[in-house]
Amino acid sequence: MGISLGLVGLGSFGSAFAELFKSHPSVDRIALCDLEPERIEAFARRESWQDKFSPSDAYTSLDEICRSDLDALAIITQPWLHAPQCIQAMESGKHVYSAVPIIMLPDGDEILEWCDRLVRTCERTGMRYMLGETTCYKPQTMYCRRRAAEGAFGHFVHGEGHYLHDVDLPSCNLRDVQKHRSTGRAGREWQEVSRKYKEKGVQGGPMHYPTHSVSGVVSVMGAHMTKVSAWGFTDPTDDEYFGGAFSNETALFRMSNGATARICEYRQVGHTGEEIFRIFGTEATFREDHWVTKTDWKKLTVEEMRHPLPEEVERAFRGEGESVAYGGHGGSHAYLVHEFVEAVAQDRHAAVNAWEAVRYMAPGVMAHKSAMRDGELLDVPDWGDAPSA
Repeated sequence: MGISLGLVGLGSFGSAFAELFKSHPSVDRIALCDLEPERIEAFARRESWQDKFSPSDAYTSLDEICRSDLDALAIITQPWLHAPQCIQAMESGKHVYSAVPIIMLPDGDEILEWCDRLVRTCERTGMRYMLGETTCYKPQTMYCRRRAAEGAFGHFVHGEGHYLHDVDLPSCNLRDVQKHRSTGRAGREWQEVSRKYKEKGVQGGPMHYPTHSVSGVVSVMGAHMTKVSAWGFTDPTDDEYFGGAFSNETALFRMSNGATARICEYRQVGHTGEEIFRIFGTEATFREDHWVTKTDWKKLTVEEMRHPLPEEVERAFRGEGESVAYGGHGGSHAYLVHEFVEAVAQDRHAAVNAWEAVRYMAPGVMAHKSAMRDGELLDVPDWGDAPSA
């Protein structure tokens, strides 16, 4: 017996996950929800969807789909809506998959409040939550977690996560993303909300979306960040996009296992764009797709690093050709979908549960606070580990 699942948000990013969720063999029934009916119609009329989708499972609001009898919802809406919508869904008795980040707001204190509310909602309702952080299921991170489980790194010494994404990067121009998010009903609501922050003089920074750079280090080490000192680079060009705030932020963290970590979130950098992930141990190091020991550098292929999917799931995700349709962000999409669906079907916490997710978010909030205070050393809050049940 499989699960029933609703997809909330069918924009460009949500649509990229739709076929994977629909194709998963443990999903028996799929529902669709979006404020824009034409987005629903684009999937509803596909012949390949008729085995799992019924017209009665089309919804135009979160309130409507929360009143349904579905087991779970995948919420891939605008970033400022993620946390409140996920909490609403869990309070209605639905397990929840959330696109990253947990929430994105200019006010760091509000972000931390939402982190706390998210964890407390999971505790109170017993519903399962998963953050869809892509870095956790990239081949490099999966490989390093395997080697860490074997003890091959020895003692962890240092980790690095750098997310280099210039605002004008041709492959993903952030001005275009911002413009796109400002359209439609939700976009117009965000314009009004963001105006109020500007009037108050509240300035966020790149570290308010730290999950791509933080999560690799945290998930591989199995440790969390405890202290941070950070500095910012202020846009020297008076670009309206940055509004006089930091365009780049660099942070040095102390980890709960005694290691250190350096995290860089850059939005103004002459670079083609890259996510840099390195882990240094006393016995071995991983960097730039190489496994490095004191005597050797071994170049690794994607297939060597990537976990195999279960055979049944791999068949379901196979595209028209012979290759598996892993999806974007380094092929992480297939693994994110599989982990959430199986966590719900097996009634267990997902690997990136609420307690793990806040460990990817809170460090960035505190790093931005530190940067605003010229590098002041600050504590990073932690909500502990997920309960065993």
